[in-house]
Amino acid sequence: MFQLEVMQSKKKGSDKANQYRCKLIDKNEQYIFIDFPVNIKSKKTAVFAKGTVFEVTFVGDDEVIYKFRSKLITKIKGKIPSLAIQKPDNVHRIQRRNFIRVETAVDVAVHSDQNLFPPFITLTNDVGAGGLSLIVPKNQSILGEIAELWLVLPMSKGAFLYPNIRAKLVHQEKENNKITIASFQFLTLDTKMEQFLIRFCFEKQREARKKQLFDQSYGIIKK
Repeated sequence: MFQLEVMQSKKKGSDKANQYRCKLIDKNEQYIFIDFPVNIKSKKTAVFAKGTVFEVTFVGDDEVIYKFRSKLITKIKGKIPSLAIQKPDNVHRIQRRNFIRVETAVDVAVHSDQNLFPPFITLTNDVGAGGLSLIVPKNQSILGEIAELWLVLPMSKGAFLYPNIRAKLVHQEKENNKITIASFQFLTLDTKMEQFLIRFCFEKQREARKKQLFDQSYGIIKK
């Protein structure tokens, strides 16, 4: 699974509206062939002009995150329509904590580091290897900077992970629907758990991509 970001959008700041995911189909000495990218936020298939420059991010077999810059060369017609992007000369390793978050609702218990508020259970808004955001229940407040988060992560094949992570409250804001979202940055996360979180994010991306393909195949259109 690849994550794409159009380079010209970087000047305006990165957000999910400018990020896309796609699947590697094949590659040769000159090109990498990917399926048509899907916008992470809108879940719609994206259309790009030839020459569009991307920043491409992916997780290698060693579960390390890499990135490279590439350019859309041409569109390929065939049994599986695809895009041919330029094979890079250099691939760079990046820090896992800078990686993408995925929108997903999983159970999370929130405890105050200094007993400034009673513990409560809610749902996440998104989850990543470096942090998460969650829904703050009505009439509930989060005081202080540090909290302990207890997550329930459903993995593939019916397995569950229960990470306990100390986190820093970055900010809280009220959305248009008047739901308050609180964002946290992870402070204590060992390498093994970080790898599990990356795997969890990619599994969720894969599930979303399969559902997108299913909806397209059966003509299911969401408005």
